[in-house]
Amino acid sequence: PSVTSSGEQTEGQRSTLECSTPYFCPGGDTALRWEGYDPQVSEVSSHVQLDTSGVSHQVTLTSSFTWKDHSKKLLCMVSDGPKRASTEVVLRVRHAPKDTRVSLSPSSGNIGVGDTVTLSCEVGSSHPPVSGYHWYKDGVAVGTEQVLALPGVRREDHGRYHCEAQNALGTGVSPPVTVRVFSAEISASPAAEVLEGTATTLSCDVPGREGHPEELTYTWFKNSAWLKEGPAHTLLFPAVAAGDAGYYSCQVTNSQGSDTAQAISLSVTYPPRIPTLTLFQETQGGRLVIVRCTVDSHPPATLAIDHDGAVLATSRAQVTLGQRLGVTASRNSLRLEIRDAGPRDSGKYGCTASNVHGNASATKVLVARAAGLRIQPSAEVTEGTAVTLTCVGTGDTEEELLYTWYRNGRRLQESSFPTLEFPSVRGDDAGAFQCQVRSRNGSDTSEAVPLRVLYPPRQPVLSSFLQSQGGHLGIIQCSVESDPESNLTLRRGDDAIACTQGCPQATSPRVHVTRSYNSLKVEIRDVVVEDEGIYVCQAGNSQGRASATVDFKA
Repeated sequence: PSVTSSGEQTEGQRSTLECSTPYFCPGGDTALRWEGYDPQVSEVSSHVQLDTSGVSHQVTLTSSFTWKDHSKKLLCMVSDGPKRASTEVVLRVRHAPKDTRVSLSPSSGNIGVGDTVTLSCEVGSSHPPVSGYHWYKDGVAVGTEQVLALPGVRREDHGRYHCEAQNALGTGVSPPVTVRVFSAEISASPAAEVLEGTATTLSCDVPGREGHPEELTYTWFKNSAWLKEGPAHTLLFPAVAAGDAGYYSCQVTNSQGSDTAQAISLSVTYPPRIPTLTLFQETQGGRLVIVRCTVDSHPPATLAIDHDGAVLATSRAQVTLGQRLGVTASRNSLRLEIRDAGPRDSGKYGCTASNVHGNASATKVLVARAAGLRIQPSAEVTEGTAVTLTCVGTGDTEEELLYTWYRNGRRLQESSFPTLEFPSVRGDDAGAFQCQVRSRNGSDTSEAVPLRVLYPPRQPVLSSFLQSQGGHLGIIQCSVESDPESNLTLRRGDDAIACTQGCPQATSPRVHVTRSYNSLKVEIRDVVVEDEGIYVCQAGNSQGRASATVDFKA
């Protein structure tokens, strides 16, 4: 049989195919028919020509083909009893792209920030071939190639993607595919910096959290220390406190793995607490007063120090300072130095701290001494040094003053001269010194200032004693005066019997040693003749050495 058709078929349009033979056998078993078509959407008609112009048998197939019929084979079959002959027709159905879908790679596991993701637009069938592609993310066009590559994934790449494939007959649209970027991020509400007492929420989110196909686990950390774990993606502070400030991070976990969010700093602002106000008057000289104020607040506070209501210094705007005043300011700290201090500097000192959230203050009373004591060249000298003690008065009067000197509370001398001099100071001169200044308006006494005189050991005092009652007990005792403390060593010949520092314990069980400041006591039990002899006590410190001997007889 021979077949004629209109060439290619178009989906949705009716097409006609004719199958014919140049003969017809009316009385025989010859049959001509179409095979392979869908009878529900097709019509078949037969026509026979028997006249002088010719003989033919024609079977016409009229059908509406779909894209699924593309490349399908139809047979035009002629049969005569068991004999058969056929002609094959391959359908070429023109149709828009069909079975359009997105292929995602990787197809499993978490997609993290920085990973590479590719989306391929695949078409099940298209005739003519696809001529163009279009990609959309959440409805917004993002590409025109068959493959959409995301070489370094960002959180913003999370979303629903679909592609469209086009040819001359139309467009095929794929179902959407969700690219899930598994990346944890923390946000703070209402802000990352809040006022103390504000209800605050920290949220740990991954893109598409609400539509995530499985339950997520959230682990919270504060300053890298574990805080809590569970299904809640929020950390709630009904009334945030200053102690809640810090760096917070969270780890989100699903069946495929986990991701940890970059830490966020939660800053809590609050008004100044009660300031700490300290007053210090220098003991040596007594002429320097230090007023120091510190406070706890966030943001930092502006500090102001006043004396009886008059502002002397601030941490922000400089006030006019007198020659006697010096100011040092740092974060939440203010230090005021008052030189040549005297009774006029006595009174109530206050410190006020303020920031945008409030203010606080503290006060203290200073009683400044009019008299002070200064030791030159130093409060610690070696024996023989020339030492001068100066009693410093107020400096505010030109009247003649009277100075009285005391050592260890005992009166030494009284004169109109403000100095007490030791041309060559000795160890016996050491002690706690005070001076009293008297004028017509009254008197004032300085604080006690110690003078230390370093000197070598004096001649040690070495004694021996023999007790016969209840057995022979020999006692040898050595003591010395020195500053600093001396190391005492008791020797007999070349043997060191005992010492106060750095020598081994007595080897004989009969010898017992007692040590104290600048003193060494040795007890010898069951004294024998061999214990007799000349004993030497040696004393030494950083200033010198001395020794003494005793003849011990049993």
